[in-house]
Amino acid sequence: MTARAAGGASTGPFGALREQLLGAAEEFAGEPRGLPDILAGLVDDVDRALREELEIFPVCHHSPASALAMARRLREKQPQVIYLELCEDLRPLLDELRNCRLPVALQAFASELDGFPQDQAPLSVVAPITEASAEYQAIAYALDTPDVELVLVDRSSDHVFQWEPLDRPDESPVRASEDEEDGALHGDAVGIEIGDLRPGFTELEEHLLRHGKVRHWSEWWDQYVEQPLTGADHDTYRQVMVLIGSLFRRLRPGGDRRLATDEDRERYMWTRIRDHLASSGADPSRCLHVCGAFHAASRVEQFGLRSTASFDIAPRTATRWQYGLIPSSHSAIEAQFGLAPGSVSIAATTWEKALKRTRDKPFRLAGQRGTRKTAAPKPPALAPSAPVADRLSGFLSNAPAPDGLDEAELLGWCVDIVRLARRNGYLSSTADAIAVFETSILLAGLRGRARPTPYDFQDAAITCIEKDSVPGRRDVRRLCEILLGGDRIGQVGYEALPPLAKDVFDRLRPLGLALDKRQIQRALLDFATEPDLEPCSDLLWVLRRLLPDDAVRPIMGSHRLGERPIQESWDLAIGRNQRYLVELGYEGVTVEQVLEQRLRKSVHNPKATAATALEAVEESLLYLRSRRFTNELGARAVELLSTERTVDDAPEVLRRVRRLLTHYRATEPALPRWCENFVTTGYAHYCTLLPTAFTADDTGVRQVAAMLGFLVSLESLAISLGCDHTQLELAVKQSHPEDPAKVALLWAAESQLGLLPLADLRQRCDELLDNPMLVGAFPQYLSGFVQALDAVPSLSPLVVELLSKAFARLPDTILLPWLPRLITTLKDQAAEMLPVLIREADRTFPATLPAVDTWTPPWTPSPKPPEPQRAAPTNTAIATFLATHHEPVSAIATLLGHDPSWPNPAETTTTAPSPKVGSLLRAHPETAEAAAALIAP
Repeated sequence: MTARAAGGASTGPFGALREQLLGAAEEFAGEPRGLPDILAGLVDDVDRALREELEIFPVCHHSPASALAMARRLREKQPQVIYLELCEDLRPLLDELRNCRLPVALQAFASELDGFPQDQAPLSVVAPITEASAEYQAIAYALDTPDVELVLVDRSSDHVFQWEPLDRPDESPVRASEDEEDGALHGDAVGIEIGDLRPGFTELEEHLLRHGKVRHWSEWWDQYVEQPLTGADHDTYRQVMVLIGSLFRRLRPGGDRRLATDEDRERYMWTRIRDHLASSGADPSRCLHVCGAFHAASRVEQFGLRSTASFDIAPRTATRWQYGLIPSSHSAIEAQFGLAPGSVSIAATTWEKALKRTRDKPFRLAGQRGTRKTAAPKPPALAPSAPVADRLSGFLSNAPAPDGLDEAELLGWCVDIVRLARRNGYLSSTADAIAVFETSILLAGLRGRARPTPYDFQDAAITCIEKDSVPGRRDVRRLCEILLGGDRIGQVGYEALPPLAKDVFDRLRPLGLALDKRQIQRALLDFATEPDLEPCSDLLWVLRRLLPDDAVRPIMGSHRLGERPIQESWDLAIGRNQRYLVELGYEGVTVEQVLEQRLRKSVHNPKATAATALEAVEESLLYLRSRRFTNELGARAVELLSTERTVDDAPEVLRRVRRLLTHYRATEPALPRWCENFVTTGYAHYCTLLPTAFTADDTGVRQVAAMLGFLVSLESLAISLGCDHTQLELAVKQSHPEDPAKVALLWAAESQLGLLPLADLRQRCDELLDNPMLVGAFPQYLSGFVQALDAVPSLSPLVVELLSKAFARLPDTILLPWLPRLITTLKDQAAEMLPVLIREADRTFPATLPAVDTWTPPWTPSPKPPEPQRAAPTNTAIATFLATHHEPVSAIATLLGHDPSWPNPAETTTTAPSPKVGSLLRAHPETAEAAAALIAP
């Protein structure tokens, strides 16, 4: 069946256009297959949308042409009910827009999920609102016009995540500059806007950009749709927008996941519209349905008021959603929806120019910042609706009349960009302004345009001014965006803030600063002269803990246990980070309540550890000062420690529990009960795990050293609380490590417990240096000894000695590769031990360089002093000695072959030896002298 037969008789207002398109398709398509169906379908979609009983007003997001057409139609029709394509649960926020400065974003936020994956929390939906948008015109008209009802009919925020996969990135991109930070005002929230008109077919978009001689989609839309429709009448605007929406819809690839979601949204909206009309009894002729042009060309069976097809709307999950307004900006909207940089700012400028040219009066909310109240429109005289006339044929066949060159506007741009470039470091001059002017006209002519567009001017400025370098932080492209409208940033007014944000502003009022401004402001707090500022200081430290780092930054002063500064200095940028403050308001009424909830949630997280709980205890002491809550967190820390099966966090546990014990000993008469339980539980827990940790390959040396530090340094307290010292001795004796570093740790523990004397430990280390088979592993042993200093600080002299011996005796093949590892170990794992080693080395080594030459290490054994020379004994003394002790001499004489004969003491009184012995002694006096020296006292 051909497209002509399928379409039936060419009747209706668009019959001639349909025939014309089909004829062109048959003439140029060769073998007509899909093209005639598509072209006829476009006309059918337009005809169907315009024949609908409920008037459909198609729009495109942040389009000045849509905003102007909306303002004109609202004044002409003055509907009593407006059905707006926006999340239905955002309706209460619209009344607070009058307290804000646009652009702002409506936000739905959920941190505690029920029905969604917990690892995706928090969930966030934002809907930006700018003044140059059709949705704002409809909102302002409905809120400021009596007896007008505004009904949001799109899916709820909960359904947004029910229908779309949660594939958001885990981390937000890091932004380096202030301009990029403004583009991140929405964070990783899901964006919702009315009328996202962009081809879903990549090849189609590339074709349009190439033949339109433009760089990106925003420029194509501004050149070929936005500018021609700015002054179009209502019928022409509607027909063209529906035609574009139908074209993009029919050329979207089949099986597209987004198309299925969009069709469900259309079923949802028409179901809500019919339900509201049935319950309210409103006259459809006095109603208006504002939706994206893509949805206006819908072909779902639920389309239209006369449809009887039903659609089952799934109930919302039990997730608790919070709602509020957050600041937005032009760059944030561009980043959120993939628009070209500066396109929203250019649209805002186009909106202002169009208002001046057409003298149309837009709708603005009464009392809104920077706006003036507009007079309410007079009720129109109800006239019968005119029949639909074909405006597409004329619009498609005749090119729009081009605007002439506005030389004054272009000259103003050129002069201003040169002035702005000079301020940002460029060496620009009047000649550059002339060059930019001529180049803009040249580029417009090459691209077939009668007048240069802002994009032509931007390209010309980059070519003529930037050249090949950027001297400052902003390039010429960014300067053009600032010149053509700037990155306008909205602000949420005080009355529209959640209670938490209001409480913060009220409590910080004594500082005397305008905290709603985006500039960084310096706050000086002198507690000696103004003690009333101490509550402000406490609040600032809590905000420092909860907000991003650049929101509240201390310049002078610290906040640690046991410290209270006399003065503080702060850099405050709360106005710039208003979004984060608003999101805190979704979690509680005060910042202290939010912090308490977060700390409780962190310690009850399935991945929480004892170190996490101790950190929460410390933060509770610093920020909340609630004894009950602190004890609750401490009890949770004891519970977590007793159930841990690894010792990965042992260093962190040791560091934090020491600091907490020091704090309590200095401020409390007795330790809290949870502290005592933590020490006793930790002592028994680490004694049990110590033998396994010594031998486990996945347990590092630092973790074992921290366990020993806990057991040794807190042993006296643990024993006083009922623990047994035998537990530690048994654990050490049952440990049999093989890793050299852990062996050194074990030796240090045995030395501390008295199981290994220091002399034996030194002897073992010397044997390691002397053993060629083990000397290669000596650096690992030394690393273990360095780690053990926390548990056994008395070993610091031995460690200095071993380091000195290692540098003196290790060969270069072992010493040089080991040095980087030693430095890394000391820096990363034993940084707190370096002062101990340095003090010990300072005590051991000489203080001056000349003294090094004559210095002897204390561990080197000193040589024995020489024996004093004894005077040679006289013959009489020798004779008397030998007469008393003659056995050595007799033995020597026997060895020499002589007959030792001694006189009978009864026969003579002389002590002289016999002639033979005397002659022997005279010949060999050294023997007698040596024997005398050995035997004499």
